[in-house]
Amino acid sequence: MEDVRAGSWFLGDLLDETGQAFEDFWRFSEGGPVPSVGRLKSPIEAPGTPLDFSSAGVGMTPILHVRLAAIFAELAPEDVQLVPVEVKGCSDPYVMLVATKLIRCIDEKSSREVLFYLPEDELPELVGPYRNVAGMRIDPTRVGSARVFRTWGWSTGLIVSEAIKTALAFARVTGAAFEDV
Repeated sequence: MEDVRAGSWFLGDLLDETGQAFEDFWRFSEGGPVPSVGRLKSPIEAPGTPLDFSSAGVGMTPILHVRLAAIFAELAPEDVQLVPVEVKGCSDPYVMLVATKLIRCIDEKSSREVLFYLPEDELPELVGPYRNVAGMRIDPTRVGSARVFRTWGWSTGLIVSEAIKTALAFARVTGAAFEDV
């Protein structure tokens, strides 16, 4: 999750090479690899101090400085896809982080609150996945060897292993905040 502080920049929605916004921007956070999308661009919606870890736009797509991306590439090469992103007005290199694994591992009993879409919600296309998960806990026995992933049914969080969290803390990465799950 992004640790937003006063004075830090805020990145806008990702744009394709022609400067057009993606209609299906959620695909970058679904927990699977994405097909080649070319070189992406991200406008700075609110200027401020650049962060190593930022979330771009409504889709909250993780955008990483390359020094942070190198940690993910080294510790979880099978779990991530890194796509170059030009942050407009910034000369430093950035990439979009795509978690390529989606794991059904939310521990519904241990999480503080788990709500589902129900037929009476009159949204038949949403029945099945979670409507809300608060105080999420995962069942580590379902995770296997994954070090970076999204959770099935509630892909808003980016889950990283303790080893990656430790490496990021050691590197004094800016913009990243962690919650135990």
